Amino acid sequence: MLYTGPMWEIRAEREDDERTIEALVDRCFGPGRYAKTAYRLREGVAPEQRLSFVAVGERDGLVLGSVRFWPIAVGGRSSLLLGPLAVEPELRGKGIGISLMQHGIEQARALGFATMILVGDEPYYARVGFAKLTPGRIRMPGPVDSERLLGLALKAGGLDTLSGDVKRARIDSAVSAQATPLG
Repeated sequence: MLYTGPMWEIRAEREDDERTIEALVDRCFGPGRYAKTAYRLREGVAPEQRLSFVAVGERDGLVLGSVRFWPIAVGGRSSLLLGPLAVEPELRGKGIGISLMQHGIEQARALGFATMILVGDEPYYARVGFAKLTPGRIRMPGPVDSERLLGLALKAGGLDTLSGDVKRARIDSAVSAQATPLG
């Protein structure tokens, strides 16, 4: 099916979307994604349900893309981790990912969150306001290319004092012994 423009709508993720989203993320990132540092922060933690969205086709309701935001602590302060952002590979470049992020960012701001971070490509994520963080100010719990560590202030000055170790904000389910500590 070919989508040539904004022929999708964004809605809140529902419980019955889980399998579809996991299959989409597998197609986009493969099983190697579990070895990435960002996944250590997601282990045993449920995404912020109020900030989990899917883009669905207007006509068929099929999931075309997904974004989730995860609670984290940076230097003991509450923050969010964006990702994964996944869009059906054949539909990339049509604005679905940007729309999902813009919607999630607006909702996070409305909910009172002050900051969010991610590990990704600055030229793409800069389109929604993310910028490279000062190397060494924020320390992830594993190897991360400092050039790819990006932040976004949701409140004026939110990133100005954000520094320290990035940790999981809570634990929602038991996880492996290699899990990242809490904040």
